[in-house]
Amino acid sequence: MITHPKPEELTEAVGRWIEEIRPALDPRNQFLARVAANALAAVTRELKLGEEAKAAAVQRLEPILGHGGSYEGLTWELCEKLRAGELGVETPGLLAALRANALDQLAIDQPNYKHEAS
Repeated sequence: MITHPKPEELTEAVGRWIEEIRPALDPRNQFLARVAANALAAVTRELKLGEEAKAAAVQRLEPILGHGGSYEGLTWELCEKLRAGELGVETPGLLAALRANALDQLAIDQPNYKHEAS
């Protein structure tokens, strides 16, 4: 059986290579290499954690909105209902769902961010 590297394995490998060569670069390119490595790390985390975070968000939003749907569709509807004032802080489960969704996104975007739940 032929197995291929997973996308997250490829991004991790390129990120490690960038970090390996970065010290030999001039200061400007060291900085740019660090930016590139950080971007690859974010992509890697999205590949590893993104689908699970979206699935969890859907499970949180479905009872609040009263029906199923895609992550994108439910998120769009949530935003529209918040803008229209149809949902608010008094909506049961809304703040807990928003907080959990934000923490899942932080785990992808800024995993070293220290929030009060840490």
